[in-house]
Amino acid sequence: MTTQVATAEVDATSASASPKTPLIIKLLVASTFVVILNETIMINAIPQLMADFDVLPRTAQWLSSIFMLTMAAVIPITGWFLQRVTTRTAYTVAMTTFMAGTLLAALAPTFDVLLAARAVQAAGTAVMMPLLMTTVMTVVPQDDRGRVMGNMMLAISVAPAFGPVISGVILNVGSWRMIFLFVLPIAAVIAGSGLRYLRNVGETQAGPVSWLSVALAGTGFATLVYGLSEVGARSGGQLSAIISVGAVLVAAFVAYQLRLQKTGSPLMDLRTLKSKTFATTLLLMSAAFMAFLGTMILLPLYLQDLRGLSAMQTGALVMPGGIVMGLLGPRVGRLYDRLGSRPLVIPGSMVMVAALFALSRVGAETPFWLILAEHVVLMVSLATIFTPVFTLGLSALSQDLYSHGSSILGTLQQVAGAVGTAVLVVVLENRSRAGIASGATPDAAFVNGLQWAFVVGALIGLVVVALSLFLPSKADQPASMH
Repeated sequence: MTTQVATAEVDATSASASPKTPLIIKLLVASTFVVILNETIMINAIPQLMADFDVLPRTAQWLSSIFMLTMAAVIPITGWFLQRVTTRTAYTVAMTTFMAGTLLAALAPTFDVLLAARAVQAAGTAVMMPLLMTTVMTVVPQDDRGRVMGNMMLAISVAPAFGPVISGVILNVGSWRMIFLFVLPIAAVIAGSGLRYLRNVGETQAGPVSWLSVALAGTGFATLVYGLSEVGARSGGQLSAIISVGAVLVAAFVAYQLRLQKTGSPLMDLRTLKSKTFATTLLLMSAAFMAFLGTMILLPLYLQDLRGLSAMQTGALVMPGGIVMGLLGPRVGRLYDRLGSRPLVIPGSMVMVAALFALSRVGAETPFWLILAEHVVLMVSLATIFTPVFTLGLSALSQDLYSHGSSILGTLQQVAGAVGTAVLVVVLENRSRAGIASGATPDAAFVNGLQWAFVVGALIGLVVVALSLFLPSKADQPASMH
């Protein structure tokens, strides 16, 4: 085992002595904000791209889907990767990959090249998020992690909310290529600052890579998420086959990791699941993301298909909720450091269920201000859940498992989001078809399906409430499992 640059010890010491956020975390948060911004920044560019490349809406939508699929394929590998390279190397790989994808996208001569460029962007993003989480857990003392994790959630929550609005403004004055040309210099400046001031943190571990694990993880998780994301767009038999193949590959990956833990170096160390606290937070986060991301699909469908709003108007309506959620992150984190998880997560999960039930009453004439208010309440409740649960779950692991815990959390977010979206879309479509079959107008049938989908989201939220009751207030730092 090779010790990294000694300045990491200085960073850790200064973090313990002062409540200020370490510089290394500020740099990583800024970088994470830029790369996550790109997950939603292409939404408003779809009409222009369809005209420029002569592609159908379903094909153009792949610019968002490929980002999600690449994240699902790459994140499972990051736990192993972050243990094998220095912090600066991981950061360099993430930002260089992201910038290469951004430049390729700006210059893309064909739609296929643009699609590949989005995948390259996503690969860099997939490394950055676990790198940030792992570094926070390594550098920041346990009694200050909530506040710093809250700052991290600020970037993760606000960036997706800003994406559609920023792209809408840019598209009013230029082409879709301007979006990437806008992002590229910002990413370059942040990357340059990061490499100038970033110091290595923690220790690296020597060990071979299991290429079979890489293949199983990449194909398995990407196929599973792809199958789930296609619910509603493909025939039942074809879709079932895709989802089944993905599930089998993921199961094979898990079985192989359990075997490697006895004989070699696993790509994803599942000994993290021996921690009851971490396992509980995983289940809670998965249920919360199912409800959260599922409803994030429902609102744009309702606002654009039924109420006639543009993508930019829709983005502007949901943006306040994302901003409020992000701004609350640091404050919720400070409360977690003082009070622990239970006083925040238990009432927060109850409010989440109430907000989802309130959204289940939306109709064709519901005032936009009321939808905005209900969405803001939902985002506030999620802010009281995500920051404490992230912090509590990772704090329950030993330092040598932080990177694997971050990788597992990130992977399950992708899968849970895809599952939640698939479930709610199926409910929406089935109830809408049933309404039309019983003689309802298409709009009335859609509203009925939407209301049922939100009810199912609220029922998933009840699982979050139940799991929150099993959370400890704080996690004791365990001994190393190696």
